[in-house]
Amino acid sequence: MTDEQQPPAPLRQIDTVAALTSDQADAVLGLIAEAARADGQQAVSEQGRLQLRGGARTGVRHLLLGVGDELVGYAQLEDTDPIEAPAAELVVHPAHRGRGHGRALGTALLAESGRRLRIWAHGGHSAARHLAQVLGLTLFRELRQMRRSLGDLDLPEPVLPDGVSVRAFVPGQDDAAWLAVNADAFAHHPEQGSLTQRDLDDRKAEPWFDPAGFFLAKKDGELIGFHWTKVHAAEGLGEVYVLGVRSGAQGGGLGKALTTIGLNHLAGAGLPTAMLYVDADNKAAVSVYERLGFITHETDLMYRTES
Repeated sequence: MTDEQQPPAPLRQIDTVAALTSDQADAVLGLIAEAARADGQQAVSEQGRLQLRGGARTGVRHLLLGVGDELVGYAQLEDTDPIEAPAAELVVHPAHRGRGHGRALGTALLAESGRRLRIWAHGGHSAARHLAQVLGLTLFRELRQMRRSLGDLDLPEPVLPDGVSVRAFVPGQDDAAWLAVNADAFAHHPEQGSLTQRDLDDRKAEPWFDPAGFFLAKKDGELIGFHWTKVHAAEGLGEVYVLGVRSGAQGGGLGKALTTIGLNHLAGAGLPTAMLYVDADNKAAVSVYERLGFITHETDLMYRTES
């Protein structure tokens, strides 16, 4: 058979859907896992992975890039913020990189979003930075992952403000109150502050969820703050997953006390290392965590269109 007689190479195709079938979700999760093994980091966030299942979600679209019958790339576009441009994440299978699939997905995301786009580059790898440049995007946000050892944890005993007590979260009983305080504490943070009951239920259904590590601070019967910890068992990591204090209750040392309570809990569980995420431009929070012994481990970058 001559070269001219060779069958044509399979064509790249991108399908955009509002909801994934069970088989499609499994294939995407498999692709994400393969990429994580190669990169040492997840290319799609926890929220993005949770949104793969459970049917259609308002404002969420899935882009599936296939070559022949094989899924080789995936992107997710979430358009739920009333002010900011839609946010996206994308990943290409490690065995199929360097063939223009990332650029094809990025171009499709720009078209789907009307060229108003924010896109994450988790870990800030050089290939992701290059793709952002090719797509004409500019750096917009820097999210730091900070870590510290728990083996030498020696923090002062937490001092709660007068009249404040702390107890563990009770699923079902505390859902609505927590969602309200979370929305208030993160009113400036669209991703965290916009969590819904469905988002909370998704997390409660995850194997890592443990209400014993979800601490609520109450005063006069009202929830005013919380520290939700998370355990990444396979990695031996404990996480300051979400920590928030209601507006009006800030500035009295509650955040520091809740942080200490959570870190002591993680250390008591035998975890060697703690991690957290914080925006680099939140100088006050970065300073607090540095004083607690955290140092920057890696950085996620978000890029956006100029328009």
